Amino acid sequence: MFPHISDLINYLFGTHLTLPVQSYGFMLASAFIIAAMILHHELKRLEKENKIPAQQRKSLSGAPAGFTEMLFSGISGFIIGWKAIGLLIDYPAFSSNPQEYIFSAKGNLIGAFILTGFFIFLTYYQKKKKRLKEPVIIMTTVHPSQLTINFTIIAAVTGIAGSKVFDMIEHIEDLFRDPFGTIFSLSGLSFYGGLIFAGFALVYYAHRNKIRFPYITDAVAPGLILAYAVGRIGCQLSGDGCWGVINIAPKPSWLGFLPDWMWAFKFPHNVINEGILIPGCSGDHCFTLQYAVFPTSFYETVLGLLIFVTLWSIRKKLKIPGYLFCLYLILNGTERYFIEKIRMNRIYPVLGMHFTQAEIIALVLIVLGSAGFWYFKWLEKQRLN
Repeated sequence: MFPHISDLINYLFGTHLTLPVQSYGFMLASAFIIAAMILHHELKRLEKENKIPAQQRKSLSGAPAGFTEMLFSGISGFIIGWKAIGLLIDYPAFSSNPQEYIFSAKGNLIGAFILTGFFIFLTYYQKKKKRLKEPVIIMTTVHPSQLTINFTIIAAVTGIAGSKVFDMIEHIEDLFRDPFGTIFSLSGLSFYGGLIFAGFALVYYAHRNKIRFPYITDAVAPGLILAYAVGRIGCQLSGDGCWGVINIAPKPSWLGFLPDWMWAFKFPHNVINEGILIPGCSGDHCFTLQYAVFPTSFYETVLGLLIFVTLWSIRKKLKIPGYLFCLYLILNGTERYFIEKIRMNRIYPVLGMHFTQAEIIALVLIVLGSAGFWYFKWLEKQRLN
């Protein structure tokens, strides 16, 4: 596997780079960027079709920098200086485990104070250049597509928080054993936890900006599933434990054209050091699974891409807003429900039956998506009457 993105680059091109960028984190960040690009495109399309309006907002121009602005700038400068200068001075510690370094108390106090002062001065100076004798209130037009960065930040913060909450619920013993490491680890994220938390936050923010609920759900649907597919690439590259059950069955003859790892894989050099020691290996990631398993993260990437193509190709043909999101819920829930049959996860007893956390949520999504067709049709009739 490729714990760091430089491991993949070295494997492909025969180089010897050492970059402090973990492959899972890189793909997670890429997923958010891709989702933001898709959302921006869809918001602009809906604007051109006059389905979501621009907003007029008041703002104060020519006022001096306020205490809150300078305080926020100072705090930002302190954090950036503390970590940025610190990692430059102690680069070996940072490059070996960027995640641990970022969330540790390590840093550089001198760099923190320097950037604190610089950020405060910069905020004060920029405001001073635009200062007027009498500040005036001006009206500005804010288009929904201009809110893309806000939507992305809200989704990132609430999504990761929700992912960790749901994952900690499922692995509560890990939380008690290592609270700090469990909370701040970027591995073991629950997609559905992130989807639920981020979904509520995005709908609320859209409502505050007068974007109707059906339109924002349709706008985010294609980006959500594409981001999911990209994120699963990170799981596959790093070997973060999101793999399937043991698969010792021989590859079917009708799949003979596929590489063996697509059928069963041992995830050598996985990032969580799971399995048995690789003979002759030295370093941080020297373990491989004893028995080959289904590479379910790869399967989900393929299925996620297929769902994205489906949603993208029909998004302009659906006449009732909200239908695209309903279809997303059904397809995503169906895909995840059946993948769970060959995936490693904790089983919960429910009414005499046994389900994983993801299976339960997947079934709920399928039901919600199915009911959503009726709800959005009723909502559209109410709007037109």
